[in-house]
Amino acid sequence: MSRSNGMLYPVIGFASCVILMYMSLGNFSIPASKQPEMSFVTVSETQFMLDGKTFYPNGWNSWWLMDQAVEDESRYRVRNIFQIGVKMGLSVCRTWAFNDGAYNALQISPGKFDERVFKALDHVIVEARRNGVRLILTLVDNLQAFGGKTQYVKWAWEEGVGVSASNDSFFYDPTIRTYFKQYVKAVLTRKNSFTGVEYRNDPTIFAWELMNEPRCMTDPSGDTLQDWIEEMSSYIKAIDKNHLLTMGMEGFYGPTTPEKLNVNPEEWAGNLGTDYIRNFKTPNMDFASFHVYPDHWFKDQTVEDQLAFVRKWVSSHIDDGEKILKKPVLISEFGMSNLNKFYTQTNREQNYKIIFDLMHRSARKKKSGAGAFIWQFLVKGMEAYGDDFGFIPTENPSLYKLIAKHSCKLALVQQNEVLLKRISKGICQS
Repeated sequence: MSRSNGMLYPVIGFASCVILMYMSLGNFSIPASKQPEMSFVTVSETQFMLDGKTFYPNGWNSWWLMDQAVEDESRYRVRNIFQIGVKMGLSVCRTWAFNDGAYNALQISPGKFDERVFKALDHVIVEARRNGVRLILTLVDNLQAFGGKTQYVKWAWEEGVGVSASNDSFFYDPTIRTYFKQYVKAVLTRKNSFTGVEYRNDPTIFAWELMNEPRCMTDPSGDTLQDWIEEMSSYIKAIDKNHLLTMGMEGFYGPTTPEKLNVNPEEWAGNLGTDYIRNFKTPNMDFASFHVYPDHWFKDQTVEDQLAFVRKWVSSHIDDGEKILKKPVLISEFGMSNLNKFYTQTNREQNYKIIFDLMHRSARKKKSGAGAFIWQFLVKGMEAYGDDFGFIPTENPSLYKLIAKHSCKLALVQQNEVLLKRISKGICQS
């Protein structure tokens, strides 16, 4: 008896160490053959296609997934948010695949990466697939948070090779273009440390998004940004022929479509160096996307005016996809700020419902409107990551139900029994 115990304790101790390592590092191998089956999403004219059927990528934004996957104590949040999304019938999550030079940076300096953070992104992709969720991965931000184009300009300036201190030199400085291409190649050809599958070969990734909310205000003609889009989209397609590609445009019309300038929120929106129709006519842009934030875009409007603008803005862009671009269209961000002086939960839900109804109508008629992504979802304990648009779905029952009901409607259009079964019990029948 005593001898058996003497052998037993070391075995238990060893097993405990292994379990602790597994839980803390998460660095375990998951063979690609053991993952749930997934196919690449494709495009046929104005429709997304999956396994020969029309696919409506209804989803949400949680930009913070990679960041939260870095540390042991926060990694569980990644799985939590995917599970919540699935219960609402959502199929795609948009998130950042960049962090340049900041805390927990993926790219520490040009072409130099933190393996620990890359493994966090690996983990996000594995968890998404495990839960049957696809990802839109954004490659850089126009804004300064998490580096963005500002960090690239700073790197070039510090090395004494930058041609300008302007943030917009990100788009035209040849050295910075090289920096960005190095980063893009590293991400697209990354071999997932858990599955051994290169990102460019992984169907968990729905699409790459070149940039979030690009603007090039030093060149309102739009030529500089357009040249950058053409070069970078061609570069990505040369490396990765499997995945779809888009831009995270706000949707403002520009100089090449003067007849549409009156659809913009205000005159300033046509002078930001973006040109929605021209940008998405780029051959390597597989689908168009735009954002909806009237409470940030207008100086002084009633909530009724804002909601009327939402209808006009969304309808105009769906029409563009159908008649001009001949491509699917996503709303990759929308929301209502709780700092809006007209904010109420009812007004926020009304805003959501307008967008959902327009997308559902487009889907029923097989038009180009394909899906809408709420900004943004959080989980408990993430107050520091919140903003005036974010919320925890499980703590907002009426919003939760509204989102899930929209998922039910799209699932019925697609005749997707699997999706219907995923949605929280009873919602589709109520």
